[in-house]
Amino acid sequence: MKQPSIDYLLKKVDSKYVLAVAAAKRARVLTETRNSGDNSKEMKPVITALWEIADDELVIEKPQRHKKIK
Repeated sequence: MKQPSIDYLLKKVDSKYVLAVAAAKRARVLTETRNSGDNSKEMKPVITALWEIADDELVIEKPQRHKKIK
């Protein structure tokens, strides 16, 4: 299966950096939880993560910035 369009994904997140970090973190979780003996032809973890972002299945939380006290 093909990956979702970068233009479509950028409508879901603020920047390419946020997209890359979120997809990488989710892909790592998918890799760690996948059975080691599973050799079926599944999508690669990064592609799965990108589809989860595109389908709004993965919520990306942003850290809040603290206000500077003068």
